[in-house]
Amino acid sequence: AVYEGQRAATLDKRVCILTRSAFLGQQRYGTISWSGDIGGTWDTFRRQIPAGLGFSITGLPYWTTDIGGFFRPGAGQYTDPQYNELLMRWYQWGAFTPIFRVHGYQTETEPWKNGPVVEANIRQLLDVRYRLLPYLYSAAWQVHAQGSTLMRPLVMDFRADTTARKQAGEYLFGPAFLVAPVTAPGRTEWPVYLPQGGAWYNFWTGKRHAGGQTITAPAPMATTPVFVKAGAIVPLGKRLQYTGQKAADTLEIRVYAGADGRFTLYEDEGDSYRYEQGQYTAIPFAWDEKRRTLTIGAQQGAYPGALKRRVFNIVWVSEATGLGEAFGKPSKQVT
Repeated sequence: AVYEGQRAATLDKRVCILTRSAFLGQQRYGTISWSGDIGGTWDTFRRQIPAGLGFSITGLPYWTTDIGGFFRPGAGQYTDPQYNELLMRWYQWGAFTPIFRVHGYQTETEPWKNGPVVEANIRQLLDVRYRLLPYLYSAAWQVHAQGSTLMRPLVMDFRADTTARKQAGEYLFGPAFLVAPVTAPGRTEWPVYLPQGGAWYNFWTGKRHAGGQTITAPAPMATTPVFVKAGAIVPLGKRLQYTGQKAADTLEIRVYAGADGRFTLYEDEGDSYRYEQGQYTAIPFAWDEKRRTLTIGAQQGAYPGALKRRVFNIVWVSEATGLGEAFGKPSKQVT
């Protein structure tokens, strides 16, 4: 009833309902569920990862958590180095979850409250999240059109890999990313299992690793281990202050060589239901590993306000370029 009433009242706005409760099939009503009023401790943080994975595999793709915990240490949290470390690690994970949000009980949660180091790290993560919007929006379309999910355990993609089945602390995020959050204090390295079947690139450094092994990944205070599978094609946009600030007329297309790969860039008006009538566009990308060629197909479809011209900066990821949220050096520009 809430969904139907809100949709009738705001015809050109999509319904979004943040709810504590959940039932099978509720995703069709524009719902997001969160993990409840949790405490701000390392143990609680660690438990969020398997909780989110268990929730997602039921078919409910949009799940979130109160970054930093709902119940926090009080006024002392802003200068407490132990809590600030926890907060940074929680944010680093949150940037790679379906819904990136912070919330707290009777406390101020602005990033600058916790000092310049925490603020700088959160600014970096906001840049990561906004730059990933073309990738995330396209992945969200796949959730709608194909019944997939954004955040999922390794076993969903690597069923024959018996070691992957046992990984409760890492997960896949969309078609390209593997995320292994640091969930313990005082760490600068973190064990990460990379599934069999292909190579994996460190998102922050570009270093390539063979799959089917556990590595000791660097985990400096500013970043949590994130990897991208070989064959992935990842579109990144501009740095933004809000989603509609700038047109997506220039995109960086990162290619992670090592296997054949495909990706479809999906776009629509962003905040209406006209996509249900077919008003959207899709641009297919395909990487041929043997021929070392990237093919960009013709744009399919249309919607009001769709771009008529755009620029794709093609970046072949290596240890020299295409790293983290930084803009990569394009080897080719396509218009």
